Amino acid sequence: MATYEPKNILITGAAGFIASHVANRLIRSYPHYKIVVLDKIDYCSNLKNLNPSRPSPNFKFVKGDIASADLVNYLLITESIDTIMHFAAQTHVDNSFGNSFEFTKNNIYGTHVLLEACKVTGQIRRFIHVSTDEVYGETDEDAVVGNHEASQLLPTNPYSATKAGAEMLVMAYGRSYGLPVITTRGNNVYGPNQFPEKLIPKFILLAMKGLPLPIHGDGSNVRSYLYCEDVAEAFEVVLHKGEVGHVYNIGTVKERRVIDVASDICKLFGLDTEKVIRFVENRPFNDQRYFLDDQKLKKLGWAERTTWEEGLKKTIEWYTSNPDYWGDVAGALLPHPRMLMTPGVERHNWTEEIKSLASSPAEAKECSTVPAAATSKSTSSVPTWEDM
Repeated sequence: MATYEPKNILITGAAGFIASHVANRLIRSYPHYKIVVLDKIDYCSNLKNLNPSRPSPNFKFVKGDIASADLVNYLLITESIDTIMHFAAQTHVDNSFGNSFEFTKNNIYGTHVLLEACKVTGQIRRFIHVSTDEVYGETDEDAVVGNHEASQLLPTNPYSATKAGAEMLVMAYGRSYGLPVITTRGNNVYGPNQFPEKLIPKFILLAMKGLPLPIHGDGSNVRSYLYCEDVAEAFEVVLHKGEVGHVYNIGTVKERRVIDVASDICKLFGLDTEKVIRFVENRPFNDQRYFLDDQKLKKLGWAERTTWEEGLKKTIEWYTSNPDYWGDVAGALLPHPRMLMTPGVERHNWTEEIKSLASSPAEAKECSTVPAAATSKSTSSVPTWEDM
């Protein structure tokens, strides 16, 4: 199998969680690659995520939006980009129920702008599109074989629908214009630097504050979790060994119920699960299970290295050492986070709202303690590059 060697890589959304780990890894391991990172610095991005790469001569940061065609074309030409790793996206399912148009704009239109720029410049040798396991939709509870790369796409929420739509554009540009595309679909990722609207960092920060851990529904939903450094290595493998026109699942066969994740975090903090776990109204639709077949990527030489116990311990150590990394994130710690990307609703005492959560699934259903869908202006302080 021939190994692909890029020269100049554009990584979109690289101040975000997963992409920053990928960017830092590539910059550290391949000093002869030039890495240009593009990020508009949304609410869930942080320039500090890229601190390890700042001193490197092969690193360049550009603040900007992938939806700006002029900017994207300019960067491809002036930086002689031959490879794009496209991570930039809105990714939080709860937010997609509140303002799905923002997801269409970022995930579909933004991807289309990138693809069109690639077609116009004609210089791209690899376009790696980062998608999600959620495009497959819900996996049967009794399924013993996970979704493989040729499985039907059946998204069930606005977020996954926009990611599936973006995939269709990527596939079309590959077939119509010969763009050398590769798509990845990954399980949930956790680890240091993740914005705390996601389950694991949210539970960790709440446990650190001695506040209840809110669980949607009865907590029986099953998810698979991969540690961020293992996922960064997976993208390194896909970059160098992935075949054009192919899709690769990045997954693990080790599954956990949401309530078990909460229990494991409580155990590491020495908390009584009976006292801190609270049950809240479920999402409008909450897939019961995502399960991937990961054999195709393993054949390229990738393997999960970090155990759940090891990864969770590392993650907790990082958050306890960096409690103020994200500033004021109270709105993100709610059971159903406020739309931090869109201004609109006044602040109130979110801590008291969290404390008032129900203590059982039945009580949560009766009380409907979850506030109506709303939007909120983020008050977290994201540093500018000059501040760092």
